[in-house]
Amino acid sequence: MLGQVIALVVLVLGTAVLGVWWSARQGAVRAPRETSAGIDWAAAGVALTDRVTFVQFSAEVCAACRSTSRVLGGLTGSSSGIGHRELLVDDHLDLVRRLGVLRTPTVLVVDGGGNEVARMSGVVSDTQARQALSRVPTAVAEADGEGQS
Repeated sequence: MLGQVIALVVLVLGTAVLGVWWSARQGAVRAPRETSAGIDWAAAGVALTDRVTFVQFSAEVCAACRSTSRVLGGLTGSSSGIGHRELLVDDHLDLVRRLGVLRTPTVLVVDGGGNEVARMSGVVSDTQARQALSRVPTAVAEADGEGQS
């Protein structure tokens, strides 16, 4: 009986630790992968903005994708020079493979030159999106509304 109680406690604690770890990773801004070099965004049908573009990989049956899209749409709608492009993974399998997209939503932060500067996976908050923008120096002023006339 004591062995079963100990096993149950270990299982509950392990599950709690795993849950906290998983939750902390949601939307976290990470460094770009090396695989994105040489992506021809225009040939892939993705129109980038002059300064920075959030390229979001989504699936049709993904609730987290809709939430992330609303957050990024709100941020880009209030700032010039910052764009948001949402791509369905089923329609862009070549990009998914080349960029190493493993889950949805995955958001790449791409500068005006087409270079990935950051990436996020999972539900993205407004704060996390702004943190990702801070990796592109000209985008920070735009997101704060300072670059608008």
